[in-house]
Amino acid sequence: MTAGGYEEVAPMVVPDNLTFADLGVPAALVQALSAAGVSKPFPIQAATLPDSLAGKDVLGRGRTGSGKTYAFVLPVLARLAASRGKRRPNHPRALILAPTRELATQIQASITPLTDALDLRTMTIFGGVGHGPQINGLRKGADIVVACPGRLEDHLKAGHAKLDAVEITVLDEADHMADLGFLPAVRRILEATPGDAQRLLFSATLDAGVDVLVQRFMTDPVTHSVDSAQSPVAKMTHHVLHVQSDSRLPVLVDLTAAPGRTLVFTRTKYGAKSLTKKLIAQGVPAVELHGNLSQGARTRNLEAFSDGTAKTLVATDIAARGIHVDDVALVIHADPPIEHKAYLHRSGRTARAGAEGTVVTLMTDDQVRDVRDLTRKAGIAATVTKLTTGDPLLTELAPGDRVFVEPPAKAPQPERATVSAGRGSARGRRGGRAAGPRSAGSGEPSQPRGAKRGGRAKSRSGSNAPTTYSTSTPGSTSRPAGAAAFSANSRPSRRAR
Repeated sequence: MTAGGYEEVAPMVVPDNLTFADLGVPAALVQALSAAGVSKPFPIQAATLPDSLAGKDVLGRGRTGSGKTYAFVLPVLARLAASRGKRRPNHPRALILAPTRELATQIQASITPLTDALDLRTMTIFGGVGHGPQINGLRKGADIVVACPGRLEDHLKAGHAKLDAVEITVLDEADHMADLGFLPAVRRILEATPGDAQRLLFSATLDAGVDVLVQRFMTDPVTHSVDSAQSPVAKMTHHVLHVQSDSRLPVLVDLTAAPGRTLVFTRTKYGAKSLTKKLIAQGVPAVELHGNLSQGARTRNLEAFSDGTAKTLVATDIAARGIHVDDVALVIHADPPIEHKAYLHRSGRTARAGAEGTVVTLMTDDQVRDVRDLTRKAGIAATVTKLTTGDPLLTELAPGDRVFVEPPAKAPQPERATVSAGRGSARGRRGGRAAGPRSAGSGEPSQPRGAKRGGRAKSRSGSNAPTTYSTSTPGSTSRPAGAAAFSANSRPSRRAR
């Protein structure tokens, strides 16, 4: 029994020849999984699926990156496919709650190939975008709604969504929802679902807030603890680089200019924006991800990172959970987080699903005690190295030739139109412009300084690289970034997300 008084099942060892069919997954779903290249279940899936497919309430405990999405998606789809319920306007049949827009979007992406095979309809609901398309989607009828609590509650209050037909509810990253203060909204949403509906809850930790949800809304849940947030990842190596303040940016530039995807974490939104500009100014294609961006910008930047247009993503803890991008080779804590849980979730963006990965934390003299406490609480044995720019260890941590792209040049500003004093001058005074080249903020691609379109990027080894491109955060060349080290504390933000 756990501290909360519910049954806990010991972790199971997954046999090499175990299949999804052996676990009870319906044949249509097994075929759809195979078409998506998924054939062997992960431990969290092998542990929870027999109980969740049998209709039991399940509490799955496992760290981020352990394969939890399919662990709850498959029982949701299996239940709906076997149910006699029909799709009705404004009455979803299944509900999946997630703490962030990015996580909701990625859950939707995982579901879509499977729902297409079963003729089920799914939709996402979250803030930062217009209400209209979501209202229309609910009115047309959706079998599965993947939602963030805040916007879903808005639709509930307005009568656009009714949850009395929900047959199964999933809470993903429940501990993160508790950290973000979503528990009151989650409780109200769960109270609007039928009391006898099946409920699945997945969390990396069982904090007090999560335990309250389990005790209030789950019936005799079976708990499967595959691993905890503190469990070490065998293929993840941790390094702490002790650097001087004026070496932080050059070290970051060196590491992020290497081949492969790099995810860099800062503590504040301003820090993420500032560092992204500095990296671009130094020739490193980078995009930012934080709560000050519109949803469209967040989506575009994440897509740029996913498709390789930008190899570096600079983010706040908004990306610490729910962001899955294949082959993230390196995670850098440019700002060490305050809590050890944040360190573990940030680090979990690499070495996912059995892959290898490297985690680097930059530490200055005044951060030594905090970083030591952080790694101790996280249960991490990190290698600490005091270094400066040009140290050979940087190449070991991020192998390969460093490639730099010419920073985008600022387009020349058009001259002001001369306004006469006649009747037609009012339009000019209200913002009319003379004809001229469009500014860099107009949405047009900007050209590299002194380069023609199609010019090649520079590499220290002399190799060619992709051409210069513009991101949603244009590089600023108004002040030199090479000597001034990045500091997220130069202008603290009230909210890091």
